[in-house]
Amino acid sequence: MIIGTHTILYSNNADRDRAFFRDMLAFDSVDAGHGWLIFALPPGEVAVHPAEGEQSHELYLMCDDIQQTIKELTSKGVECSEIHEARWGSVTMITLPGGSEMGIYQPKHSLAIKQ
Repeated sequence: MIIGTHTILYSNNADRDRAFFRDMLAFDSVDAGHGWLIFALPPGEVAVHPAEGEQSHELYLMCDDIQQTIKELTSKGVECSEIHEARWGSVTMITLPGGSEMGIYQPKHSLAIKQ
């Protein structure tokens, strides 16, 4: 019945963030009309965590080699934060052109996705 997920990122500069996903991350896309790009994402997982206060949602991209991913992104001019070692993975944060942050991490946990 369920065939996939559709993630929405709200942005203060959607055109620049779309260009970032297209040019910097090289995600395939389709044009839904008038240049409105919808991007294919790699296989994903969803985890449900208990909320402490206000409920929110976060988006992290996963990689298999955080050092190599940072090297590739910085070669394209993307600024990556220092690597933070969390219990669940090695994490860097990037700032999208529209101003929001997104995490990229190399998981330390077992993956639910098929590789």
